[in-house]
Amino acid sequence: MFDNLSDKLQDVFDNLGKKGRLTEADVDRALRQVRLALLEADVNYKVVKDFIVRVKERAVGADVMHSLSPAQQVIKIVHEELINTLGEAAPLNLSGAPPHVIMLVGLQGSGKTTTAGKLARRLRKQGRRPLLVAADTYRPAAVKQLEVLGEQLDIPVHSEGVEPPPPEIVNRALKRARREARDVVIIDTAGRLTIDDQMMDELVKIKALSKPDEVLLVADAMTGQEAVRVASDFHERVGLTGIILTKIDGDARGGAAISMRSVTGVPIKFVGVSEKLDGLEPFYPDRMASRILGMGDVLTMIEKAEEVMDKEEAARMEKKLRKGEFDLDDFLKQMRQMRKMGPITSLLSMIPGMGQIAKEIDPEATDKQLKHIEAIISSMTLEERRNPRIINASRKRRIARGSGTTVQEVNELLSQFRQMQRLMKQLQSGKRGGLGGLLGGFGL
Repeated sequence: MFDNLSDKLQDVFDNLGKKGRLTEADVDRALRQVRLALLEADVNYKVVKDFIVRVKERAVGADVMHSLSPAQQVIKIVHEELINTLGEAAPLNLSGAPPHVIMLVGLQGSGKTTTAGKLARRLRKQGRRPLLVAADTYRPAAVKQLEVLGEQLDIPVHSEGVEPPPPEIVNRALKRARREARDVVIIDTAGRLTIDDQMMDELVKIKALSKPDEVLLVADAMTGQEAVRVASDFHERVGLTGIILTKIDGDARGGAAISMRSVTGVPIKFVGVSEKLDGLEPFYPDRMASRILGMGDVLTMIEKAEEVMDKEEAARMEKKLRKGEFDLDDFLKQMRQMRKMGPITSLLSMIPGMGQIAKEIDPEATDKQLKHIEAIISSMTLEERRNPRIINASRKRRIARGSGTTVQEVNELLSQFRQMQRLMKQLQSGKRGGLGGLLGGFGL
Protein backbone atom coordinates (compact mmCIF):
# COMPACT_ATOMS: atom_id res chain seq x y z
CA MET A 1 0.00 0.00 0.00
CA PHE A 2 3.04 2.30 0.27
CA ASP A 3 4.10 2.00 -3.39
CA ASN A 4 3.16 5.55 -4.46
CA LEU A 5 4.64 7.13 -1.33
CA SER A 6 7.81 5.06 -1.67
CA ASP A 7 8.21 6.07 -5.34
CA LYS A 8 7.85 9.78 -4.58
CA LEU A 9 10.23 9.73 -1.64
CA GLN A 10 12.74 7.81 -3.73
CA ASP A 11 12.57 10.53 -6.40
CA VAL A 12 13.22 13.19 -3.74
CA PHE A 13 16.27 11.37 -2.40
CA ASP A 14 17.59 10.61 -5.89
CA ASN A 15 17.57 14.34 -6.66
CA LEU A 16 19.31 15.11 -3.37
CA GLY A 17 21.97 12.53 -4.13
CA LYS A 18 22.95 14.39 -7.30
CA LYS A 19 24.19 17.34 -5.24
CA GLY A 20 27.69 17.26 -3.75
CA ARG A 21 26.95 19.73 -0.97
CA LEU A 22 23.54 20.66 0.36
CA THR A 23 22.41 24.20 1.10
CA GLU A 24 19.53 25.03 3.42
CA ALA A 25 17.53 25.88 0.30
CA ASP A 26 18.16 22.34 -1.04
CA VAL A 27 16.86 20.85 2.21
CA ASP A 28 13.80 23.12 2.21
CA ARG A 29 12.99 22.16 -1.38
CA ALA A 30 13.35 18.44 -0.61
CA LEU A 31 11.23 18.67 2.55
CA ARG A 32 8.47 20.49 0.66
CA GLN A 33 8.35 17.50 -1.69
CA VAL A 34 8.39 15.07 1.25
CA ARG A 35 5.53 17.02 2.87
CA LEU A 36 3.48 16.86 -0.34
CA ALA A 37 4.18 13.13 -0.75
CA LEU A 38 3.01 12.41 2.82
CA LEU A 39 -0.15 14.50 2.46
CA GLU A 40 -0.99 12.77 -0.83
CA ALA A 41 -0.50 9.44 0.96
CA ASP A 42 -3.31 10.54 3.34
CA VAL A 43 -1.09 11.11 6.38
CA ASN A 44 -2.74 13.36 8.97
CA TYR A 45 -1.68 16.97 8.35
CA LYS A 46 -0.67 17.55 12.01
CA VAL A 47 1.52 14.46 11.91
CA VAL A 48 3.11 15.71 8.66
CA LYS A 49 3.76 19.15 10.14
CA ASP A 50 5.45 17.76 13.27
CA PHE A 51 7.44 15.27 11.19
CA ILE A 52 8.80 17.94 8.82
CA VAL A 53 9.75 20.24 11.71
CA ARG A 54 11.73 17.46 13.43
CA VAL A 55 13.50 16.45 10.22
CA LYS A 56 14.41 20.03 9.30
CA GLU A 57 15.84 20.80 12.75
CA ARG A 58 18.24 17.91 12.34
CA ALA A 59 18.86 18.18 8.59
CA VAL A 60 20.19 21.76 8.62
CA GLY A 61 22.69 20.99 11.36
CA ALA A 62 26.44 21.28 10.75
CA ASP A 63 26.94 17.50 10.93
CA VAL A 64 24.72 17.11 7.85
CA MET A 65 25.52 20.23 5.83
CA HIS A 66 29.28 19.63 6.01
CA SER A 67 29.31 15.84 5.79
CA LEU A 68 30.84 14.00 2.82
CA SER A 69 27.47 12.44 1.88
CA PRO A 70 24.79 14.91 3.02
CA ALA A 71 22.00 13.26 1.01
CA GLN A 72 22.58 9.97 2.84
CA GLN A 73 22.52 11.82 6.15
CA VAL A 74 19.14 13.35 5.27
CA ILE A 75 17.77 9.93 4.31
CA LYS A 76 19.04 8.55 7.63
CA ILE A 77 17.28 11.36 9.53
CA VAL A 78 14.01 10.81 7.61
CA HIS A 79 14.27 7.08 8.34
CA GLU A 80 14.82 7.64 12.07
CA GLU A 81 12.02 10.20 12.36
CA LEU A 82 9.66 7.94 10.42
CA ILE A 83 10.37 5.17 12.95
CA ASN A 84 9.78 7.70 15.73
CA THR A 85 6.40 8.59 14.19
CA LEU A 86 5.38 4.96 13.79
CA GLY A 87 6.38 4.16 17.39
CA GLU A 88 7.98 1.06 18.84
CA ALA A 89 7.05 -2.57 18.28
CA ALA A 90 4.44 -3.58 20.85
CA PRO A 91 3.87 -7.31 21.44
CA LEU A 92 0.69 -8.63 23.05
CA ASN A 93 0.54 -8.34 26.82
CA LEU A 94 -0.25 -11.88 27.99
CA SER A 95 1.44 -11.79 31.37
CA GLY A 96 -0.21 -12.85 34.61
CA ALA A 97 -2.65 -15.66 35.37
CA PRO A 98 -4.68 -17.19 32.51
CA PRO A 99 -7.09 -17.07 30.86
CA HIS A 100 -5.86 -13.95 29.07
CA VAL A 101 -8.67 -12.05 27.38
CA ILE A 102 -8.27 -10.28 24.03
CA MET A 103 -11.25 -8.15 23.06
CA LEU A 104 -11.57 -7.20 19.38
CA VAL A 105 -13.60 -4.08 18.57
CA GLY A 106 -14.25 -2.12 15.39
CA LEU A 107 -16.78 -1.08 12.79
CA GLN A 108 -18.72 -3.56 10.68
CA GLY A 109 -16.75 -4.68 7.64
CA SER A 110 -13.32 -3.98 9.11
CA GLY A 111 -12.47 -7.70 9.21
CA LYS A 112 -12.90 -8.41 12.95
CA THR A 113 -14.19 -11.95 12.61
CA THR A 114 -11.52 -13.08 10.15
CA THR A 115 -8.87 -11.35 12.26
CA ALA A 116 -10.09 -13.25 15.34
CA GLY A 117 -9.42 -16.52 13.49
CA LYS A 118 -6.00 -15.34 12.27
CA LEU A 119 -5.01 -14.25 15.76
CA ALA A 120 -6.16 -17.56 17.27
CA ARG A 121 -4.11 -19.47 14.70
CA ARG A 122 -1.03 -17.37 15.41
CA LEU A 123 -1.32 -17.84 19.18
CA ARG A 124 -1.81 -21.59 18.84
CA LYS A 125 1.43 -21.78 16.82
CA GLN A 126 3.10 -20.14 19.83
CA GLY A 127 1.87 -22.94 22.10
CA ARG A 128 -1.28 -21.23 23.42
CA ARG A 129 -4.72 -22.85 23.77
CA PRO A 130 -7.17 -20.23 22.45
CA LEU A 131 -10.96 -20.11 22.70
CA LEU A 132 -12.90 -17.99 20.22
CA VAL A 133 -16.07 -16.25 21.42
CA ALA A 134 -18.88 -15.29 19.01
CA ALA A 135 -20.26 -12.18 20.75
CA ASP A 136 -21.51 -10.42 17.59
CA THR A 137 -25.18 -11.39 17.92
CA TYR A 138 -26.45 -8.57 15.69
CA ARG A 139 -25.05 -10.17 12.57
CA PRO A 140 -26.00 -13.88 12.39
CA ALA A 141 -23.47 -14.39 9.60
CA ALA A 142 -20.69 -13.37 12.00
CA VAL A 143 -21.55 -16.21 14.40
CA LYS A 144 -21.61 -18.74 11.57
CA GLN A 145 -18.42 -17.33 10.06
CA LEU A 146 -16.54 -17.71 13.33
CA GLU A 147 -17.84 -21.26 13.74
CA VAL A 148 -16.61 -22.13 10.24
CA LEU A 149 -13.20 -20.55 10.93
CA GLY A 150 -12.93 -22.47 14.20
CA GLU A 151 -13.71 -25.72 12.38
CA GLN A 152 -11.10 -24.98 9.69
CA LEU A 153 -8.47 -24.19 12.32
CA ASP A 154 -9.56 -26.92 14.76
CA ILE A 155 -9.94 -24.26 17.47
CA PRO A 156 -13.04 -24.32 19.74
CA VAL A 157 -15.64 -21.57 19.36
CA HIS A 158 -18.05 -20.57 22.13
CA SER A 159 -21.28 -19.55 20.38
CA GLU A 160 -24.86 -19.36 21.65
CA GLY A 161 -26.62 -18.06 18.56
CA VAL A 162 -28.08 -14.55 18.42
CA GLU A 163 -30.59 -14.58 21.27
CA PRO A 164 -28.59 -14.08 24.54
CA PRO A 165 -27.12 -10.64 25.29
CA PRO A 166 -23.39 -10.53 24.40
CA PRO A 167 -22.23 -9.83 28.01
CA GLU A 168 -23.94 -13.06 29.14
CA ILE A 169 -22.31 -15.02 26.31
CA VAL A 170 -18.91 -13.63 27.31
CA ASN A 171 -19.49 -14.51 30.98
CA ARG A 172 -20.27 -18.15 30.15
CA ALA A 173 -17.35 -18.28 27.69
CA LEU A 174 -14.92 -17.24 30.45
CA LYS A 175 -16.27 -20.00 32.72
CA ARG A 176 -15.81 -22.51 29.88
CA ALA A 177 -12.24 -21.31 29.28
CA ARG A 178 -11.34 -21.90 32.95
CA ARG A 179 -13.06 -25.28 32.92
CA GLU A 180 -11.26 -26.43 29.76
CA ALA A 181 -7.89 -24.82 30.68
CA ARG A 182 -7.98 -22.46 27.70
CA ASP A 183 -5.30 -19.84 28.33
CA VAL A 184 -6.43 -17.20 25.78
CA VAL A 185 -9.98 -16.00 25.11
CA ILE A 186 -10.53 -13.98 21.92
CA ILE A 187 -13.84 -12.09 21.89
CA ASP A 188 -15.34 -11.09 18.54
CA THR A 189 -17.64 -8.18 19.42
CA ALA A 190 -20.38 -6.51 17.38
CA GLY A 191 -19.70 -3.63 15.03
CA ARG A 192 -21.87 -1.08 13.29
CA LEU A 193 -21.52 0.88 10.08
CA THR A 194 -20.90 3.93 12.27
CA ILE A 195 -20.11 4.49 15.94
CA ASP A 196 -23.22 4.73 18.15
CA ASP A 197 -23.92 4.88 21.88
CA GLN A 198 -25.65 1.48 22.06
CA MET A 199 -22.62 -0.30 20.64
CA MET A 200 -20.22 1.59 22.91
CA ASP A 201 -22.31 0.92 26.03
CA GLU A 202 -22.29 -2.80 25.23
CA LEU A 203 -18.52 -2.81 24.71
CA VAL A 204 -18.00 -1.01 28.02
CA LYS A 205 -20.09 -3.71 29.78
CA ILE A 206 -18.13 -6.53 28.11
CA LYS A 207 -14.85 -4.87 29.06
CA ALA A 208 -15.92 -4.43 32.71
CA LEU A 209 -17.04 -8.07 32.85
CA SER A 210 -14.10 -9.72 31.08
CA LYS A 211 -11.28 -7.41 32.30
CA PRO A 212 -9.33 -7.90 29.04
CA ASP A 213 -5.54 -7.86 28.87
CA GLU A 214 -5.83 -6.35 25.40
CA VAL A 215 -8.53 -4.24 23.73
CA LEU A 216 -7.57 -4.22 20.06
CA LEU A 217 -9.25 -2.09 17.41
CA VAL A 218 -9.50 -3.83 14.04
CA ALA A 219 -9.32 -0.98 11.49
CA ASP A 220 -9.51 -1.13 7.70
CA ALA A 221 -6.44 0.55 6.14
CA MET A 222 -8.49 1.22 2.99
CA THR A 223 -10.57 3.86 4.85
CA GLY A 224 -7.56 6.18 5.22
CA GLN A 225 -8.04 9.11 7.58
CA GLU A 226 -11.47 7.82 8.58
CA ALA A 227 -9.67 4.90 10.26
CA VAL A 228 -7.68 7.41 12.33
CA ARG A 229 -10.86 9.17 13.47
CA VAL A 230 -12.51 5.84 14.31
CA ALA A 231 -9.46 4.82 16.34
CA SER A 232 -9.58 8.08 18.30
CA ASP A 233 -13.30 7.65 19.06
CA PHE A 234 -12.94 4.02 20.19
CA HIS A 235 -9.93 4.89 22.32
CA GLU A 236 -11.82 7.70 24.03
CA ARG A 237 -14.88 5.56 24.80
CA VAL A 238 -13.46 2.08 25.42
CA GLY A 239 -9.73 2.54 26.06
CA LEU A 240 -7.66 0.73 23.44
CA THR A 241 -4.35 -1.03 24.06
CA GLY A 242 -3.51 -1.56 20.41
CA ILE A 243 -4.61 -1.57 16.78
CA ILE A 244 -4.72 -4.27 14.10
CA LEU A 245 -4.61 -2.72 10.65
CA THR A 246 -6.28 -4.91 8.01
CA LYS A 247 -6.14 -4.97 4.20
CA ILE A 248 -2.71 -3.35 3.90
CA ASP A 249 -2.20 -5.51 0.80
CA GLY A 250 -4.81 -3.37 -0.95
CA ASP A 251 -4.38 -0.06 -2.74
CA ALA A 252 -4.67 2.12 0.35
CA ARG A 253 -2.36 5.10 0.40
CA GLY A 254 -0.81 4.12 3.73
CA GLY A 255 -1.41 7.35 5.62
CA ALA A 256 -3.51 5.70 8.31
CA ALA A 257 -0.63 3.46 9.40
CA ILE A 258 1.73 6.42 9.68
CA SER A 259 -0.83 8.63 11.46
CA MET A 260 -2.47 6.30 13.97
CA ARG A 261 0.29 6.07 16.54
CA SER A 262 0.82 9.84 16.66
CA VAL A 263 -2.87 10.77 16.72
CA THR A 264 -4.10 8.15 19.21
CA GLY A 265 -0.96 7.26 21.17
CA VAL A 266 -1.99 3.61 20.66
CA PRO A 267 0.49 1.22 18.98
CA ILE A 268 -0.26 -0.79 15.86
CA LYS A 269 0.36 -4.38 17.01
CA PHE A 270 -0.49 -6.41 13.90
CA VAL A 271 -1.18 -5.91 10.20
CA GLY A 272 -3.32 -8.07 7.96
CA VAL A 273 -1.25 -8.77 4.84
CA SER A 274 -3.64 -11.12 3.00
CA GLU A 275 -7.06 -12.74 3.26
CA LYS A 276 -5.50 -16.12 4.09
CA LEU A 277 -5.61 -17.35 7.69
CA ASP A 278 -1.82 -17.06 7.95
CA GLY A 279 -1.96 -13.46 6.70
CA LEU A 280 -1.42 -11.69 10.03
CA GLU A 281 2.01 -10.30 10.92
CA PRO A 282 3.42 -8.31 13.85
CA PHE A 283 3.90 -4.64 13.06
CA TYR A 284 7.56 -3.59 13.21
CA PRO A 285 7.87 0.20 12.76
CA ASP A 286 11.56 0.06 11.83
CA ARG A 287 10.93 -2.53 9.11
CA MET A 288 7.93 -0.63 7.77
CA ALA A 289 9.97 2.59 7.65
CA SER A 290 12.70 0.79 5.70
CA ARG A 291 10.18 -0.55 3.19
CA ILE A 292 8.59 2.89 2.73
CA LEU A 293 12.01 4.35 1.95
CA GLY A 294 12.89 1.52 -0.44
CA MET A 295 15.50 -0.01 1.88
CA GLY A 296 13.97 -3.49 1.86
CA ASP A 297 13.00 -5.72 4.76
CA VAL A 298 15.38 -8.65 4.96
CA LEU A 299 14.36 -9.68 8.50
CA THR A 300 10.72 -10.22 7.51
CA MET A 301 11.83 -12.19 4.45
CA ILE A 302 14.00 -14.44 6.63
CA GLU A 303 11.11 -15.02 9.03
CA LYS A 304 8.82 -15.92 6.14
CA ALA A 305 11.43 -18.36 4.87
CA GLU A 306 11.86 -19.95 8.30
CA GLU A 307 8.10 -20.54 8.50
CA VAL A 308 7.94 -22.55 5.28
CA MET A 309 11.44 -24.00 4.92
CA ASP A 310 12.45 -27.31 6.42
CA LYS A 311 15.85 -26.79 8.11
CA GLU A 312 17.15 -30.28 7.34
CA GLU A 313 16.05 -29.95 3.71
CA ALA A 314 17.70 -26.51 3.51
CA ALA A 315 20.99 -27.93 4.85
CA ARG A 316 20.84 -30.80 2.35
CA MET A 317 20.13 -28.34 -0.47
CA GLU A 318 23.07 -26.16 0.53
CA LYS A 319 25.42 -29.14 0.27
CA LYS A 320 24.09 -29.98 -3.19
CA LEU A 321 24.53 -26.37 -4.31
CA ARG A 322 28.12 -26.31 -3.07
CA LYS A 323 28.87 -29.48 -5.03
CA GLY A 324 27.07 -28.22 -8.14
CA GLU A 325 24.55 -31.10 -7.97
CA PHE A 326 21.36 -29.00 -8.03
CA ASP A 327 18.80 -30.76 -10.29
CA LEU A 328 15.26 -30.13 -11.55
CA ASP A 329 13.73 -32.11 -8.68
CA ASP A 330 15.52 -29.83 -6.20
CA PHE A 331 14.37 -26.79 -8.15
CA LEU A 332 10.75 -27.96 -8.05
CA LYS A 333 10.88 -28.39 -4.27
CA GLN A 334 12.48 -24.96 -3.78
CA MET A 335 10.00 -23.27 -6.11
CA ARG A 336 7.04 -24.75 -4.22
CA GLN A 337 8.46 -23.55 -0.91
CA MET A 338 9.18 -20.12 -2.33
CA ARG A 339 5.61 -19.75 -3.57
CA LYS A 340 4.36 -20.43 -0.04
CA MET A 341 6.20 -17.28 1.05
CA GLY A 342 4.05 -15.10 -1.19
CA PRO A 343 4.26 -13.40 -4.60
CA ILE A 344 7.78 -13.04 -6.01
CA THR A 345 7.25 -9.28 -6.34
CA SER A 346 6.60 -9.07 -2.60
CA LEU A 347 9.76 -11.04 -1.84
CA LEU A 348 11.93 -8.95 -4.18
CA SER A 349 10.64 -5.72 -2.59
CA MET A 350 12.06 -6.91 0.73
CA ILE A 351 15.59 -7.11 -0.70
CA PRO A 352 17.50 -3.80 -0.50
CA GLY A 353 17.89 -2.30 -3.97
CA MET A 354 15.41 -4.67 -5.61
CA GLY A 355 12.30 -2.52 -5.16
CA GLN A 356 12.43 -1.12 -8.70
CA ILE A 357 12.91 -4.58 -10.22
CA ALA A 358 9.86 -5.82 -8.27
CA LYS A 359 7.73 -2.99 -9.71
CA GLU A 360 8.71 -3.91 -13.28
CA ILE A 361 7.53 -7.52 -12.87
CA ASP A 362 3.95 -8.48 -13.78
CA PRO A 363 2.90 -10.71 -10.81
CA GLU A 364 0.08 -12.44 -12.73
CA ALA A 365 2.29 -13.26 -15.71
CA THR A 366 5.06 -14.48 -13.40
CA ASP A 367 2.67 -16.69 -11.42
CA LYS A 368 1.34 -18.17 -14.68
CA GLN A 369 4.89 -18.83 -15.84
CA LEU A 370 5.81 -20.55 -12.56
CA LYS A 371 2.74 -22.79 -12.90
CA HIS A 372 3.86 -23.76 -16.41
CA ILE A 373 7.35 -24.59 -15.12
CA GLU A 374 5.86 -26.65 -12.27
CA ALA A 375 3.59 -28.52 -14.70
CA ILE A 376 6.50 -29.35 -17.03
CA ILE A 377 8.79 -30.62 -14.25
CA SER A 378 5.91 -32.56 -12.63
CA SER A 379 5.35 -34.37 -15.94
CA MET A 380 8.91 -35.70 -15.88
CA THR A 381 9.91 -38.95 -14.27
CA LEU A 382 12.15 -38.75 -11.19
CA GLU A 383 15.06 -40.04 -13.31
CA GLU A 384 14.50 -37.27 -15.88
CA ARG A 385 14.40 -34.57 -13.19
CA ARG A 386 17.67 -35.78 -11.71
CA ASN A 387 19.40 -36.24 -15.06
CA PRO A 388 17.82 -33.94 -17.70
CA ARG A 389 20.45 -35.00 -20.24
CA ILE A 390 18.50 -38.22 -20.93
CA ILE A 391 15.45 -36.27 -22.14
CA ASN A 392 15.36 -36.97 -25.91
CA ALA A 393 12.80 -35.91 -28.51
CA SER A 394 10.22 -38.59 -27.68
CA ARG A 395 10.46 -37.84 -23.94
CA LYS A 396 9.99 -34.13 -24.67
CA ARG A 397 6.79 -34.87 -26.63
CA ARG A 398 5.47 -36.96 -23.72
CA ILE A 399 6.34 -34.27 -21.16
CA ALA A 400 4.67 -31.59 -23.31
CA ARG A 401 1.47 -33.65 -23.61
CA GLY A 402 1.43 -34.38 -19.89
CA SER A 403 1.90 -30.76 -18.88
CA GLY A 404 -0.40 -29.18 -21.46
CA THR A 405 2.51 -27.24 -22.97
CA THR A 406 4.55 -27.40 -26.17
CA VAL A 407 7.84 -29.09 -26.98
CA GLN A 408 9.28 -25.61 -27.53
CA GLU A 409 8.41 -24.64 -23.94
CA VAL A 410 10.03 -27.86 -22.65
CA ASN A 411 13.18 -27.03 -24.67
CA GLU A 412 13.22 -23.47 -23.27
CA LEU A 413 12.97 -24.76 -19.70
CA LEU A 414 15.82 -27.23 -20.19
CA SER A 415 17.98 -24.53 -21.82
CA GLN A 416 17.27 -22.07 -19.01
CA PHE A 417 18.03 -24.71 -16.38
CA ARG A 418 21.43 -25.40 -17.95
CA GLN A 419 22.09 -21.64 -17.93
CA MET A 420 21.08 -21.46 -14.27
CA GLN A 421 23.48 -24.30 -13.40
CA ARG A 422 26.33 -22.42 -15.08
CA LEU A 423 25.47 -19.25 -13.17
CA MET A 424 25.44 -21.16 -9.89
CA LYS A 425 28.94 -22.44 -10.63
CA GLN A 426 30.03 -18.84 -11.27
CA LEU A 427 28.64 -17.79 -7.91
CA GLN A 428 30.38 -20.67 -6.19
CA SER A 429 33.68 -19.77 -7.84
CA GLY A 430 33.28 -16.13 -6.79
CA LYS A 431 32.83 -14.73 -10.30
CA ARG A 432 30.81 -11.54 -10.55
CA GLY A 433 27.56 -11.03 -12.41
CA GLY A 434 25.90 -14.18 -11.17
CA LEU A 435 23.06 -12.57 -9.17
CA GLY A 436 21.63 -10.61 -12.08
CA GLY A 437 21.66 -13.74 -14.19
CA LEU A 438 19.95 -15.79 -11.52
CA LEU A 439 17.14 -13.22 -11.27
CA GLY A 440 16.66 -13.67 -14.99
CA GLY A 441 16.83 -17.45 -14.75
CA PHE A 442 13.91 -19.31 -16.32
CA GLY A 443 13.01 -16.08 -18.13
CA LEU A 444 11.32 -14.59 -15.04
